[in-house]
Amino acid sequence: MAGRMRTYGKWVSAIALIGLAGVILVGVFQAQIATALLVWIVDARVGRDTTATLPDGLHVALCGTGSPLPDPTRAGPCSVVIAGKRLFVVDIGEGGARTIVAMGLPIGRIEGVFLTHFHSDHIDGLGPLMLQSWIASSATSPLPVHGPTGVEAVVAGFDAAYATDWGYRTAHHGGGVAPPGGAGAVAVPFVVPQGNARQVVYRQDGLTITAFCVDHGPVRPAVGYRFDYKGRSVVFSGDTGPSASLVAAAKGADLLVHEALQPHLVGLLTTALERNHRYNLAQVTRDIRNYHTTPEQAADAAKAAGVKRLVLNHIVPPLPLRFAYPAFLGDSAHHFAGPITVGEDGMLFSLPAGTATISQSKLE
Repeated sequence: MAGRMRTYGKWVSAIALIGLAGVILVGVFQAQIATALLVWIVDARVGRDTTATLPDGLHVALCGTGSPLPDPTRAGPCSVVIAGKRLFVVDIGEGGARTIVAMGLPIGRIEGVFLTHFHSDHIDGLGPLMLQSWIASSATSPLPVHGPTGVEAVVAGFDAAYATDWGYRTAHHGGGVAPPGGAGAVAVPFVVPQGNARQVVYRQDGLTITAFCVDHGPVRPAVGYRFDYKGRSVVFSGDTGPSASLVAAAKGADLLVHEALQPHLVGLLTTALERNHRYNLAQVTRDIRNYHTTPEQAADAAKAAGVKRLVLNHIVPPLPLRFAYPAFLGDSAHHFAGPITVGEDGMLFSLPAGTATISQSKLE
């Protein structure tokens, strides 16, 4: 027994010495080790194209599922739609462009942006997207930004704000990398359809994008979009209260990506703000409850439209912990029998052509 204990002690001592030596080596060669790790990470991530192996069909990548309220886990509202090999963006909130790149989506191949409305949190990532998509592809024409009438002023404002920067980029990197004619964006306005009417705002290569009016008053105009491609369909609500027009537009769709606000949790946030004398922000959290949709109401819309799956985005209040998801969802499962997903940045939903399947994965 004593012999075994001595042997055991020797092994422990040896392991401790090896560990100590490892710590010393890491300390001495930390810069070299860190450099090698960074090179490995760069080689693994730079130039990734996570769309390369996707089957033909529709795919939705969530590049921002947050709101104006700070959430360290979520960028502002942003979704990428992949139709075959073509990429489009629906809304572009703060941090959306960074998330697109982090997800390995080829930002230089984005062909257009579709804005649902002009609230700041849905447009404040447009500048970085314009810049990164221009440089990534050496674009020779501006990025098309589609939206209701009024989008012209939004685009003109971003173009004006970034004009000086574009000159720096071209002067520094040259016209081959930053062609002067490709900087910025160009507005593509359309008139908002009224009532339950719908309007085709884009049709090309088998992809049809339809706009419809939603109720986000006093914010007007406000629209949602439906994407149809090779028998698969995805609908985006934009910001809205319960809207019959959305239900009509989403009839029979495969996937509904719908905003959601949980009033009970927002009420707790209001109380906390008042307790800490943040009265202006407390008033904002009271006001926002009357022009958004609860998870239960989003579930009602999904059921009424007969969609196959519901994904919630524009999450209010912030939910940095998945542990809080049941509190956020409330009674949603009793309103819609299909799958309900609380959206997270990096999620990818794939709808291959010629199938009825909807698969979910994560791009990181």
